[in-house]
Amino acid sequence: MSKIELLAKIELLNKYEAMMEELKAEADTIRNTIKAEMEAREVEELIAGQYIVRYTAILSNRFDSTAFKKVMPEIYKAYTKQVSSRRFTISA
Repeated sequence: MSKIELLAKIELLNKYEAMMEELKAEADTIRNTIKAEMEAREVEELIAGQYIVRYTAILSNRFDSTAFKKVMPEIYKAYTKQVSSRRFTISA
């Protein structure tokens, strides 16, 4: 791939990522409007045509690794493993 082709790909990628961010913001706005309407109606489920919209509270249990590390640092260290990954970035 030539330098010009690579530059064109990067610029196209930047354009698409900006469009995705803009569309995500619009989708979030619509989602929040629907949630606000459900809260105003005080419902967790809403039927709109062929769609069923649910906005429910979920309880979950999560392991607090920070607190565990403070209380039992040796055990935390024994069960911690290093992992490798790759990061892709483009900067101007």
